[in-house]
Amino acid sequence: MKPQPFVVNPNAYARALNVVGERITVLASNASTQGYEIFLQQGDEGTGPPPHSHDWDESFYVTKGNVEISYGDQTVNANQGTLVHLPAGTIHGFRFGAGGGEMISVTSQNGQAAHLFTSLDEEVPVGSLDIPKLIAVAGKYGVSVAI
Repeated sequence: MKPQPFVVNPNAYARALNVVGERITVLASNASTQGYEIFLQQGDEGTGPPPHSHDWDESFYVTKGNVEISYGDQTVNANQGTLVHLPAGTIHGFRFGAGGGEMISVTSQNGQAAHLFTSLDEEVPVGSLDIPKLIAVAGKYGVSVAI
């Protein structure tokens, strides 16, 4: 099927998913684009995923605040206007900085992040982080959690 043009206005956003304390809005799934995915990610100070890797590239563009992004043995404090690209297979994680933050993320072709985020929102309760459940759900989508 050929991808079709589409527009997503803020008043038509899907409900933000709660993923390990972060609010993630799916702006474009791979079903819509026939390839990549686009997300709006918002988090309070200290929220973010544990170190993990997956078989799709991921890029983050910080639009508000700052986000500490770690990959390999590197850590960067990404402030507003910073773009970080992480190739498939890179172990990475991040934490939103003081006052929280916001970023746009884009995956490469055939990413499974939208399915992953939806399942985490449904299966991992808000509040205390159930690490075994998080690892089990992530594994269904080819994500390895490096805890």
